[in-house]
Amino acid sequence: MPEADRLGGLLAPAGPPRRAGALAATATFGWRAMLKIKHEPKQLVDVVAIPVVFTVLFTYVFGGALGGTPGEYLRTLLPGTLVMGVVSCTMYGGARLAQDVTTGVFDRFRALPVWRGALVLGGLLGDAGRYLIAASISVALGVAIGYRPDGGVPGVVAGVALVIAFGLALSWLWAAVALLVRDPATVMSLGLAVLMPPTFASNIFVQPRTMPGWLRAFVEVNPISHVADAARGLMNGTGGAAPVAWSLAATAAITLVFAPVALHLYARRA
Repeated sequence: MPEADRLGGLLAPAGPPRRAGALAATATFGWRAMLKIKHEPKQLVDVVAIPVVFTVLFTYVFGGALGGTPGEYLRTLLPGTLVMGVVSCTMYGGARLAQDVTTGVFDRFRALPVWRGALVLGGLLGDAGRYLIAASISVALGVAIGYRPDGGVPGVVAGVALVIAFGLALSWLWAAVALLVRDPATVMSLGLAVLMPPTFASNIFVQPRTMPGWLRAFVEVNPISHVADAARGLMNGTGGAAPVAWSLAATAAITLVFAPVALHLYARRA
């Protein structure tokens, strides 16, 4: 092809590109969030370390004292550390959003001709990928050291899905915090300060019947305890519709409260 014809084809007038739909834009921002994990693997340190350290440490150090045998205690512990591993990394999505605000890329994204909520919802897709990695590590480690889920594959899948849904609900909370404080380090510090007390003051490691009355009252209403109980029932095949119902109710309540707040703060800033 002659050079003139080739340049003419490249410079030929054409219509504007078709605007990306809401789903396509959300998926693109979700893929961006996953790529940030690839280029910043330090984000996976807590995702990997917390399930491994707490599962192995508590199983072999405290398992005999708390559960009779390490294998028996693992039936109680592993669903709990699954919840702990997901909950403990929920603030990373908020920290990533705060970093976008700090560096100015947030303003660049809001100038794009895409649906405004795609950045926030796309970040939630990236969070779901992070939670799935944490859950997979917990389950694989548990099976490797002797855990055998009586609920089978369907029970494990249902338990993991319930825990990830709860983690996504908490992601809305940290998205709202990120849009308020706009500092990644502050989001991480607040995350640790807010999440660690209710995580340890739960039934993840021990049964609440051994606790003082005032602490037991808190543990029994703690949403993390309900999610841990629900995951145990699904994965161990012991049933129990009440913990699942309470977990779903807590997940829905957190989402209904903080999702509108996060989207309002996002729209107000935009």
